[in-house]
Amino acid sequence: MKYLLAAINAKYIHSSPAVYLLRESVPPALRGLVGIAEYTINEYPDQILASIFRQKPDLLAISCYIWNERCVDWLLPELAKVLPDTQIWLGGPEVCYRGEEVLQKYPSVTGVFLGEGEVSFPALVKALERESANESMTLEDVPGILFRQSNGAFLKTAPALVPDLDSLPFIYDDLTPFENRILYYESSRGCPFSCAYCLSSREEGLRFKSLPAVFGQLQFFLDHQVRQVKFLDRSFNCGQERTLAIWSYLKEHDNGVTNFHFELEPQLLTKDEVDFLQTLRPGQVKVEIGVQTTNEKALAALGRRADFARLSRDVSALLAPGNIHVHLDLIAGLPHEDLASFRQSFNDVYRLHPHELQLGFLKVLHGTPIKEQARRFGISYLDKAPYEVLSTNWLTYEEIIHLKQVEEVLEIYYNSGQFSAAMRVLEESFPDPFAMYEALADFYDRNGLFVQTPARIRRYTILLDFIKEQLAGKDTALFEELLTWDLYLRENMKSRPSFAPPGVYQKRREDLHEEIFHYPVHQIRPFGSNPLPDRLRETGDFRVRFDYSRRDPVTRNASIELLREI
Repeated sequence: MKYLLAAINAKYIHSSPAVYLLRESVPPALRGLVGIAEYTINEYPDQILASIFRQKPDLLAISCYIWNERCVDWLLPELAKVLPDTQIWLGGPEVCYRGEEVLQKYPSVTGVFLGEGEVSFPALVKALERESANESMTLEDVPGILFRQSNGAFLKTAPALVPDLDSLPFIYDDLTPFENRILYYESSRGCPFSCAYCLSSREEGLRFKSLPAVFGQLQFFLDHQVRQVKFLDRSFNCGQERTLAIWSYLKEHDNGVTNFHFELEPQLLTKDEVDFLQTLRPGQVKVEIGVQTTNEKALAALGRRADFARLSRDVSALLAPGNIHVHLDLIAGLPHEDLASFRQSFNDVYRLHPHELQLGFLKVLHGTPIKEQARRFGISYLDKAPYEVLSTNWLTYEEIIHLKQVEEVLEIYYNSGQFSAAMRVLEESFPDPFAMYEALADFYDRNGLFVQTPARIRRYTILLDFIKEQLAGKDTALFEELLTWDLYLRENMKSRPSFAPPGVYQKRREDLHEEIFHYPVHQIRPFGSNPLPDRLRETGDFRVRFDYSRRDPVTRNASIELLREI
């Protein structure tokens, strides 16, 4: 038989470790029968359909997630028409917690993987190969599946669980399929917490790869100078000794190139871990911390605990040396959080000034406790993926729309990193940071800018127009220089922007640019708890050189040199 594992990713830069793990879990003698096909949701579904048809698999297994649910929903009935003899199997978090519902909805689907596919898929391949050879093994012998029997009834087999994570194959021996893509790696499975919105709440216990196995696999990435490795561990720092051992290995074997991304649990972060991170090469590590909210009642409803004062100290300490990229998360639409409460959560977290602040929205996922509690909290959400919140007992749909607009301008003017100095100073003109983004979202809405998708340079002039409106006729020379500063920090411009103040400037080489500023904008440190310069509005003359051949590994800004203060 011919088997095809299909993944439909959110972007080309992403890869799907699941399908590679499943193929490599198949015994070597049968592995040649298994192919892999990766697509993205940006491709036309009929093109994906044609591609799968041309490969004519006897069995097709599709990896299902919230980002590809709509595409898979379109594909399944069409695949049954063009490949009527092909068995179709589904796996992944979008289907494994509602197997019977999926089989009832899609008559063409043979079965669903319920457990860990690294156990179930190779067993399925072996069963089908023996069946085709008239040997005695049936689907009933395959663990972790739910399938449709010939009489139409559904049969669920025994659970499937990888007994030892060291037994999982290492999928990156050949890096060719992953060129210019993010590589994902897991050193553990499970999570010590049971947050109501997270699928990890369904998993029991924690399992770890042994440190020797982890070190050997990380060394492969280091030897091949992979650009970025993103750990999939839900709470990487769930054991200080292990956490520090892995970070110590990365520090001792640093190749000066590879960046490692970790998701950290703030409740478990220790001073020793924070202190150690401060010693790493700039750009070696990126950390993501899920704050979610600072509303204690909302946290309690989710089964989370937090000490925001402690978290603030830890985040400030991580940001202070400038060597670690810090990404913080917030979730809107949580139980017990109205607009005023969310404003407070936003301001609390924003004032830490991380490199990125992701404003997400509650997703009511299949298999999570929050789905079972949705009626209790008055949570209305999309019937289709991504199952995002529409309203709650505390937040109206109109307020959700409002927050969506705030999210969009936050992405453009904060998370892009392109306006960091200007936004840091502009913040001081508003009662709080959230008010600034509300006003900017309103400006975008009134001027039809949300539907225009303004080009990169146009976003600078839009922000300047917004500033002029907010300052009501006051002098905006400082902000014109701030925007010029922000632009030249990121962009090696071939032409001078319209908002740049008049003055002498010089492009000495393709990768060098010199500019004279009349305000000490070079003193602004946008990230962390750094205060603004006391004499920011006192003018002088400052000649600055931007070197685009040397960029900050954390912010990607050009290297700067103050040539002289005139």
